[in-house]
Amino acid sequence: MHMPETDNFKPLDRRLSVAPMMEWTDRHFRYFLRLISRQTLLYTEMVHARAVVNGDRERLLGFSGCEHPLALQLGGSEASVLADAAAIAQEWGYDEVNLNVGCPSDRVQSGRFGACLMREPDTVAACVAAMQDRVDIPVTIKCRIGVDEQDSDQALAAFVDTVSRAGCRHFIVHARKAWLKGLSPKENREKPPLNYERVERLAAEFPGLEIAINGGIGGLDQAEAFLKQFHGVMIGRAACSNPWLLAEADGRIFKRNTAPESRTAVALAYADYCADMHQAGVPRSMLLRNIHGLFQGVPGARQWRRTLSESMSGKLAPDAIIHRALDAVPATDAA
Repeated sequence: MHMPETDNFKPLDRRLSVAPMMEWTDRHFRYFLRLISRQTLLYTEMVHARAVVNGDRERLLGFSGCEHPLALQLGGSEASVLADAAAIAQEWGYDEVNLNVGCPSDRVQSGRFGACLMREPDTVAACVAAMQDRVDIPVTIKCRIGVDEQDSDQALAAFVDTVSRAGCRHFIVHARKAWLKGLSPKENREKPPLNYERVERLAAEFPGLEIAINGGIGGLDQAEAFLKQFHGVMIGRAACSNPWLLAEADGRIFKRNTAPESRTAVALAYADYCADMHQAGVPRSMLLRNIHGLFQGVPGARQWRRTLSESMSGKLAPDAIIHRALDAVPATDAA
């Protein structure tokens, strides 16, 4: 079994992170993002704890050593299974284990995990306690501000209070409530109104906890403003549509001089990665599906996206497709 090299178990700097997103934050997109920001905390897609325990761990958990700092997000509600999965995550070198208490999809609800667990704080607390008994790495929670009719400051505070008493010190709060019936997961990311003020009040009520905010955050200006009130900011879809927004994160947020040279340099480095991964059997579509936003906002973005898409119908290797797409971008706009 491949075990990635790691320099983890250092204190995590959670000032900025990229949210766990299904069909987005796989290991290839995370590698791509790591070429843009060396410091931003990255999260996996959600993986069910039973899959970690019983499934193909290389496929589910494998990552490149450069992806640190890296957190594994787990789904589940069985304390013993989550504890086993957390122990496996630590063995594999992850820096953090995060429990999903925010996903509103029907599939997740039918399995009794995700956002529906906000109605069961004692269950979540038992899961956190069991995981912490098995690992030395942090166990964190990602939740919503409410669910269905459970939609008040008092209910959110009671949830956080119960779970924090089990030992959780870090909560990432998506500043929208979840409607478990009547809205799709996509609609649950957009339709329930954002309520940043509730998260602000939560952070003020629990000054001894680390509260990070998530939901609708579009760039580093907004992130820097929120960091005056919160321990961390999590960016989601904005990092997918415009990953280059993270290029200034290392300097602006982390005060580290590790910014990438240019978009072109990132594309070329990722092309080298794609060549190795494709030779190892990874499909082109998996390698190229999430990099279309690299040139977002600059002249040449449309040519880049179009060339990537059109080249998929041929037989070119993924690295050759990236080189072809770069040739379509004006050189003066490739920085």
